[in-house]
Amino acid sequence: MTTLTLPAPPEEDASLRPVPWRRMAWVTWRQHRIALAGVAVFVGALAVCLWLAGLKTHHAYAAAVAACQSVTSVACGDRITSFIGTNGFLANGLILQAVPVLIGAFVGAPALARELETGTYRYAWTQGFGRWRWTLAKLVPLAVAVAAPAGALSVLLSWYYQPYFAPGNQAMGISEVPPFAPGVFDLRGVGFAAWTLAAFAIGALAGLLIRRVVPAIAATLAVYAGLAFAAGGFLRQHYLAPLVTSNPNVPGSAWIIGQWWTKGGKFAFGSYPPDSLFSRFCPALPSGPFGKPLQQTSIQCLSQHGYAQWTSYQPASRFWPFQWIEGGWLLALSAVLIAATVWLVHRRAA
Repeated sequence: MTTLTLPAPPEEDASLRPVPWRRMAWVTWRQHRIALAGVAVFVGALAVCLWLAGLKTHHAYAAAVAACQSVTSVACGDRITSFIGTNGFLANGLILQAVPVLIGAFVGAPALARELETGTYRYAWTQGFGRWRWTLAKLVPLAVAVAAPAGALSVLLSWYYQPYFAPGNQAMGISEVPPFAPGVFDLRGVGFAAWTLAAFAIGALAGLLIRRVVPAIAATLAVYAGLAFAAGGFLRQHYLAPLVTSNPNVPGSAWIIGQWWTKGGKFAFGSYPPDSLFSRFCPALPSGPFGKPLQQTSIQCLSQHGYAQWTSYQPASRFWPFQWIEGGWLLALSAVLIAATVWLVHRRAA
C-alpha cells in the first residue's frame, strides 16, 4: 500500500510580511529629525523670548495699576505709556503671523518633495510597506509634531496678552484690545495650531504636485497668504450672524462689522454723515480731529432730526465659538489635503 505524503505547508516568506508601522515611524524620524529639531529650537527660542517679554509686560501692567489709583496723576500716564510700549517688538502681534506658515512650509513641503526630487521614492516604494502607507506614516506623525508645539506656544501667547484684555483697562485710559483684532485672534486659542497644521498640509500637497522643494515652499507661502487673507477679511465675520443695534454705546471690545444711518426706517447714508448734513443741521458743533465733529455729539445732533445710527458687530463673548469654528474648518481642510495627498501617491505610477 502506497503511503500518501502530504506536502508540508510552505513556510511564510518573511520578505512578504508588511513592514510594521513602528519601523516606518522610526524611518520618518531619521529622515526628518533635522527639520523637527529646527522646529524645536525655533519654537523654544521664541517661547523664551515671549516668556521674558511677558514678564516685562506683566510687571509694567502691575506698576500701571498701582500708579493709576489716581488716573489724573503724572505717574499714571508714564506707567501706561511704558506698559503700551512693551508690545512694540511684536508689532502688536502681526510679526507672529508668519510663524505658522514658516513651520508648516519648511516641514510640510520637503516631506515628499525631497524624495520625489532626488528620485529616492522609487526605492522607498519597493520596501514592502506600500506607497499609501508610506505617505500616511510620514505625514501624520509630522503633522502632530508641528501642531503640538504650536498649540503649546498659543497658550504662552494667551498668557502674554492677558493684561491687554483686563476689564479695568478702560477706567485707566488704556484702549481696549478687541479679541478679534487682526494679529491677536490668530495667536490665541486653537487657531494658532490649526493654521500651522493647515500650512503643513498645504506644503505636503504642494511638494507632491511640484516635486521640487524650493518651489513647493514658495507655493505654500503664497497659498497660505491667500487663505489667511480670505479668512480674516471675508470669512471670519460671517461665522455667526452679527448683532445689530442702534445703541451708540457699543462695547469697545466688540468687533465692528459695519455702520450706517437710517431715517424713517430707510437707509440714508453710510458710516459717516456727509459734511453738508452737518452744515444744515449741526453748524455749531465743536470740531474734533481732522475737523470732523465728535462722534457722540454728531449722533445726538442728527438723532434730533430723525436720523438713527445702526451698528452691526460681533461681541467679545463670541471669541471661543469663533475659535472652534475656525479651528474646525481648518482641521477639516487639513484632513482633506492630507487625504488627497495620500490618494494621489497611491494612484501615481511608479
